[in-house]
Amino acid sequence: MGHIAAIGEPLSILGLASAGVLLSPAESADDARAAWRNLPPDVDLVILTPTAAHALAPEAVDGQEPLVAVMPP
Repeated sequence: MGHIAAIGEPLSILGLASAGVLLSPAESADDARAAWRNLPPDVDLVILTPTAAHALAPEAVDGQEPLVAVMPP
């Protein structure tokens, strides 16, 4: 099984670290896109904050691998 990663505002994703989630803090849309491009190949699930999802749409939500989940606002 692969890993889980999270991309988004640091305060929104910080708590996921305790569950072993790979954190990719993103303060801007450019940061979110860079984090997406630099995800390790063994990531199976990416959790996005709503802001990161907006910055990555439709690239990250096009149904391709990895699986994407967006946090509620």
